[in-house]
Amino acid sequence: MIRVAVVDDHPLVRVGFTVLIKSCADLEFVGEAGTGQDAVELARSANPDVMLMDVRMPGLNGIEATRMITTDPATATTRVLVLTTFDLDEYAYGALRAGASGFLLKDTAPDELLDAIRVVAGGDSLLAPTTTRRLIAEFVRRVPAETAPPPDLAQLTDRETEVLVAIARGRSNSEIALDLFMSYATAKTHVSRLLTKLDARDRAQLVVIAYETGLIRRGSA
Repeated sequence: MIRVAVVDDHPLVRVGFTVLIKSCADLEFVGEAGTGQDAVELARSANPDVMLMDVRMPGLNGIEATRMITTDPATATTRVLVLTTFDLDEYAYGALRAGASGFLLKDTAPDELLDAIRVVAGGDSLLAPTTTRRLIAEFVRRVPAETAPPPDLAQLTDRETEVLVAIARGRSNSEIALDLFMSYATAKTHVSRLLTKLDARDRAQLVVIAYETGLIRRGSA
C-alpha cells in the first residue's frame, strides 16, 4: 500500500486528487495540506510515501517545503512529486534541485498521474522523462557549468559515468542494459552505486547532477 498526501492551496484541486487516490486499491490517502508549512507538518505526522506538492503557495512555497521535507531525517523517506500548471516553470526545477523526485503538469491524465505516484514510490525510474528532461535542459542553461569535474564525479568508473549519462537522457534500466551491452541486473547495480556514491535520493537527482556538473551539455540529451 502506497501512502499518499496532497498539498495544494486550491481546495477543489485537493478534492480532485483525493478522490482519484481513494479510487485505487493500492493507494492510501493519508492527509492534505493547503500551505507549505502545513505540508512539512503533515509529512512529519502522517509519514506519507509520496507527497503531491504544489509549487506556488502563499507563505512557505513548495520549493522550500520540499527542501525541508527531503533534508529532515524524520521525513527524508517521503518522496515529493511536484505538480505545476506551467510546462517550463523555473520554480518546478528549483523543487527538483531541492530534492523532489519528479515533475508533472496538473493537466496530466489521471492514469498517468497514478502511474507517476507508483513510479516515484518505487524509485525505480525517472518520472516522465521527456517532460522532466526538457525542463531541466531549459533551466540548467542558466547555471554556469563547472570548469572541472567536481570530486564526486571523479570517483566514478568509466562505466558508471556512461550509466549516469544514460540516466540523464531518460533511459530506463532495461534500455541502459540494451544500449551498453550489459545485463539488467548489472545495470541496476550500477544505478544503485551511483545513488550511493553521489549521495542522490533517486534518479531525478542523478539527472540534475549530470546536467549541473556539465556531464550532459546543452543539446546533447
